[in-house]
Amino acid sequence: MKAASGDTSDVRFQQLQQHLPYGGLGVSLVLALGLGPHTAAFVAAACGLSAAAALWLRFMDLPYPAPAGRRGRAILFFAGLQALIAALVALSPFFGFFGFTGYLQVALLPRALRMPAIAVNAALMATTQVGGFGNLHGGTLGVYAGLVVVNMVFAGVITNQGIEEDQRSRRRAEMIEELAEANRRLRETMVENAGLHAQLVTQAREAGVLDERQRMAGEIHDTIAQGLTGIVTQLEAAERFDADPARRARHRELARTLARESLAEARRSVRALRPGPLDEAAHLPGALEDLAWRWSRTSGVGVRVEVTGSPVPLPPPVEVVLFRTAQEGLANIAKHAAASRAGLTLSYTHQVVMLDVLDDGAGFDSAPGGDSYGLTAMRQRLHQVGGTLEIESAPGEGTALSARVPAATASPTVPAPSPLCPSARTPAPEGGRVSAAGDNGA
Repeated sequence: MKAASGDTSDVRFQQLQQHLPYGGLGVSLVLALGLGPHTAAFVAAACGLSAAAALWLRFMDLPYPAPAGRRGRAILFFAGLQALIAALVALSPFFGFFGFTGYLQVALLPRALRMPAIAVNAALMATTQVGGFGNLHGGTLGVYAGLVVVNMVFAGVITNQGIEEDQRSRRRAEMIEELAEANRRLRETMVENAGLHAQLVTQAREAGVLDERQRMAGEIHDTIAQGLTGIVTQLEAAERFDADPARRARHRELARTLARESLAEARRSVRALRPGPLDEAAHLPGALEDLAWRWSRTSGVGVRVEVTGSPVPLPPPVEVVLFRTAQEGLANIAKHAAASRAGLTLSYTHQVVMLDVLDDGAGFDSAPGGDSYGLTAMRQRLHQVGGTLEIESAPGEGTALSARVPAATASPTVPAPSPLCPSARTPAPEGGRVSAAGDNGA
């Protein structure tokens, strides 16, 4: 039986099993020739059968365990080996030293044939133990039968235990190999994941830098750019009233006020990047009313502020986004709409908070792809907090901006905001609240 696989100790043991039959055959031949008949026929038979057995072992032996497709050859090999052992034992009982090694080849057979094969080999070994086939008569037959049983029991137990232990060793070796392969693959996966993690960190850092740039651009647009636009507008208006010192002084004073507010807003943005009116008002509805009052003073357009539902505090990033949306919407009305009235509506529901910015101005073509930078910035900010922006407008029909964000609250309902501007405010029906800012109402 040739060694096919296993660890070092298994290989050495299997090599011993492979070479032991040749050693047993050599010892048996020496004893038979030295202690047996010295006739030419006996010597020739002993040497011829021994050579045949050695050649059979050399060219017909199979690796252990026998491949599934070569079990027929394994049966043929064992049957031929038993025939040679029987012929040698019949020639001389000293060949029992070689016959004993037949137990080592039982493992090559299918499980169902192992016990019959052990019984056959045990019968041959019992024959050598009673002195050969010539002694199988009379009372010796009882002894022979007992020896067959003893050989079967001991040889069967030892052989089966050896086969089972060898199989357990092979299973352990296979499990160790599988674990080693799994560990190797795990190490490769960890190395690959480390590379992917580093790549993701780099991409996240780059995305964060890009988002910060876009956010800062939006902040600059909402504060400094809009403030400068208002200042330019007031200075241009002052130039148109050279003959009216009072009105010219009023527009210049508004320009100074806008400049101071823009400077203060820029400083606040640098410190906290949170709109100053939100810090002052402490909650969104009041900040929107203050925004509307200030915007109406500088634009001369009346704006109506309405709050419906029960105001609830929102996460600061969401309030900032809604405030900036209202700020940008009003700025666009002042620059482009030529409107006589405007409106801000803040609606609270259980699912969403909606902000509508309306005007009755010139309107524009709201086909997709025609957004200005301000509208694009609005969409980006709202998208960052899970919100959306819808625009409805047509030439000559005014404009309606509608922003929607999830109603994620962090604390109980806040009280209604107190007046932040000197304009009149009247209660709205059904729990709503309406305030008018400016001279015209809405």
